[in-house]
Amino acid sequence: MSTQRPPTIDPVAATRWATLAPQPTESPWLHEEVARRMEERLQWIVQKPRQWAHWGALRGGLKAHGLLSKRYPNSDCFVLESTASRAQAARNLIAKPWWSPRGWTGPWVKFEAPVQPVQMLWANMALHTAADPEALIAEWHRLIAVDGFAMFSCLGPDTLRELRAVYARLGWPVAGHEFTDMHDWGDMLVHAGFAEPIMDMERITLTYSTPQSLLAELRGLGRNLHPQRFPGLRSRAWLARLHAALAQGLASPAGDGRLQVTFEVVYGHAFKPAPRLNVQAETTVSLEQMRAVLKQGPTGAKSGA
Repeated sequence: MSTQRPPTIDPVAATRWATLAPQPTESPWLHEEVARRMEERLQWIVQKPRQWAHWGALRGGLKAHGLLSKRYPNSDCFVLESTASRAQAARNLIAKPWWSPRGWTGPWVKFEAPVQPVQMLWANMALHTAADPEALIAEWHRLIAVDGFAMFSCLGPDTLRELRAVYARLGWPVAGHEFTDMHDWGDMLVHAGFAEPIMDMERITLTYSTPQSLLAELRGLGRNLHPQRFPGLRSRAWLARLHAALAQGLASPAGDGRLQVTFEVVYGHAFKPAPRLNVQAETTVSLEQMRAVLKQGPTGAKSGA
């Protein structure tokens, strides 16, 4: 596993996508569906967070935010977006109106970074577009309290394999940047300080009636962030050729005239353990580190003090 950012992601393009002006309507359907499936997995986690953070709710799933709020009705929430304009858009879509009695009592939602660590960080379909995913995972680790956990999903290597094959047959630049395998994500989690990562995946097959509808949905899901993607705009003739190639190359085996593509979805879950001292011949320990270790007691269990 490389310790550098994926060589197939252009950091400038990734930043542009992350800060793109939000569409104030709804999250992509696939993201909502993945979030729904991931939310069902929370039933197996006994721990109820007092506070939790929603990383990138606008793209990650606005309906999913509602599901999480119902699951944790007494938990405060922080919604974290990449820009102030995106945070405002999320506020407009999520926050309860000031005149609604529902907003006068119960937990609150803030659209800013938490001051204190949270017990759960939720990040749906965001990691695979990060220019420096290890830095992002480290940021998640910083935001989570000891014994808290992260829940995330992202796209895996088999995503859009049919579309990649069409581009390869035509001799065009790659159709998209490469996606990281779930085992490598697990290694990155451990390297960042998480413990007991649980990784699994599933493949979701979607069909579309026309090449135009397929491309429209893909534009909502993300962008081709590969440094060797097409360098500029293409012509209408090229677009017509693409439509014809997709109609032929993505034809469903069912013979129903629809176009079929695969999405590999990776799910991840990991806890943040108590910090451990790295003892060497000469070790310097900060006061905060020492306090954190002492609170755990000699066996790693929290002391009663």
